[in-house]
Amino acid sequence: MRIVFAGTPAPAVPSLRAVAASAHDLVGVVTRSDAPLGRKRVLTPSAVAAAAADLGVPIVKADRLDAAASAAIDALAPDLGVIVAYGGLVREPLLSMPKHGWINLHFSLLPRWRGAAPVQHALIAGDRTTGASVFQLVAALDAGDVFAEVRYDVPRGATAGEVLTELADAGAELLVRVVDEIAAGTARATPQTGTATLAPKLSIADGALDLTAPADVVLDRFRGTTPEPGAHVSFDGARLKILAAHRGPDAGLEPGVVSASGRDILLGAGGGTSVVLKTVQPAGKSAMAAGDWWRGVRVDDPRIELPSSGEAAS
Repeated sequence: MRIVFAGTPAPAVPSLRAVAASAHDLVGVVTRSDAPLGRKRVLTPSAVAAAAADLGVPIVKADRLDAAASAAIDALAPDLGVIVAYGGLVREPLLSMPKHGWINLHFSLLPRWRGAAPVQHALIAGDRTTGASVFQLVAALDAGDVFAEVRYDVPRGATAGEVLTELADAGAELLVRVVDEIAAGTARATPQTGTATLAPKLSIADGALDLTAPADVVLDRFRGTTPEPGAHVSFDGARLKILAAHRGPDAGLEPGVVSASGRDILLGAGGGTSVVLKTVQPAGKSAMAAGDWWRGVRVDDPRIELPSSGEAAS
């Protein structure tokens, strides 16, 4: 089959490479436009654009799949569209343009966590099992019939970034298997069953840790927002990023109290539980060991600022 691939971030690259290495003809890649990155805001191609350039595949850069992008895709005469984390909606007439429509690799076990940030929301919610699904793209958000899925048991302490890396590799294999079955005429998709939950894109505010909650809940949010949009607390009027942390003892500290216990820096959480800070990044500084940060603190009563009523991230 002639395949057009749409994707943007690094987790889409394993699927792109898997499709390129398959028996099918990758005729084009659609990705979002170059974006300004870093402190100098240098325009940088997406991870998918860079990989497509290495593969020598024609690239269509578009932030929206509008009439111009649709015309460019139509000119490639695809039999099938494949989309993995592109970051935009596929609407008619583009949705029905390829002979076999579009299939989507989504990083959850649908219908749980439909939306832009499924892995992050799964970890925030404390899910211990997640996975990836390949489904037929339809107009409704992530609601199409599912061809195949792979389940994944989340390792203890794994962050969203680490889980997404694992699912990107496992999902790429699943995706190509479905593509092969569509080509052979043996693919079968089944309607989604169960209660749908939503996983909208996260903001910086979603990374705020509410230390009035028990440590396990705090750490679920830490893992779900690491590395993006980034877990953080407010200390001495500034944002303190939490880059590495794990469960501490039930030390009886009040929520928000910071205390040294041997080599560990403990952060009090709800119910007398605690979180051990391992690596932090104060505002305007580089990442550092929590112990080094603590030794430089010059605050008489070192406490993390707790959210006011109603301000905690949901």
